[in-house]
Amino acid sequence: MQKRKLGDQGLEVSALALGCMGMSEFYGATDDAESIATIQRALELGIDFFDTADMYGPFENEQLLGRALAGRRDKAIVATKFGVVRGADKSFRGIDGRPDYVRQCIDASLQRLGMDYVDLYYQHRVDPKVPIEETVGAMAELVRAGKVRYLGLSEAGPETIRRAHAVHPISALQTEYSLWSRDPEPEILPTIRELRIGFVAYSPLGRGFLTGAIKSAADVSSEGDRRGGFFPRFSGEAFDRNLELVAKLTEMARDKRCAPAQLALAWVLARGDDVVALAGTKRRKYLDENAGATKVSLTAADLARLDELAPLGVAVGERYADMSGLNR
Repeated sequence: MQKRKLGDQGLEVSALALGCMGMSEFYGATDDAESIATIQRALELGIDFFDTADMYGPFENEQLLGRALAGRRDKAIVATKFGVVRGADKSFRGIDGRPDYVRQCIDASLQRLGMDYVDLYYQHRVDPKVPIEETVGAMAELVRAGKVRYLGLSEAGPETIRRAHAVHPISALQTEYSLWSRDPEPEILPTIRELRIGFVAYSPLGRGFLTGAIKSAADVSSEGDRRGGFFPRFSGEAFDRNLELVAKLTEMARDKRCAPAQLALAWVLARGDDVVALAGTKRRKYLDENAGATKVSLTAADLARLDELAPLGVAVGERYADMSGLNR
């Protein structure tokens, strides 16, 4: 498994990361035993970068990852996040970037993970009520205390990134990026490359849509699967229009003798050595398929074809029903 550096502070991770969110929530039925086996299989494949957050579950996903990595902590790079506030009843209660909340969250996350430190700590969403300098200042304290090794932001805008980086080096920015979500290209990617910040692309498979496995609304309407009712691209006319893109990608994948998911991931990995593809799955068979993307080589002609098939703005529908909290 290829390694990639995120930032200039020493963080090095596998080019493919495993997102653990769906193991606990949002994408339908869960199976802890299979999820733990998937995490441990990732280590066997050379994938050492694992992504969770306190809000996933809520709270349960960090515990799951901690159980899976028990006795294997030295082999893993663990990233978690704070900032999206949820209740035990699964309610969403807003965004909080206050310094006291930052300190409270890391202690709770470490307890759930059963770890002494996390490798990468992200602010999950920017709190518009709290200056980013105050939030990152509190995060920097956690680095000095040995509770966190590196700092990250998620879905932050260019000016916020600059202000945060001036307080303490930011090693990674996590933002949605895929063949149908190329929004970071005009401003975000140039900004972080100027500042030498690594990029972690979440949902590189379009929450499963780009795999070709989703063929009708029924595929994302099971109990516990929020995609059909929460993400505009998965409903109504947008769904049907977006299937046209998937059909084109599937045809190209057939020409390349790979799976559509592998083609989509290979494209993300080809965007630069500072880009990591964060693909979530809760099943070993899909993890094995995703790992095969590292063996898919894309020529200049392939990349040009993909640019033609999936230009900026190709997807129909917004990424989220409410986009107001993104890229602040």
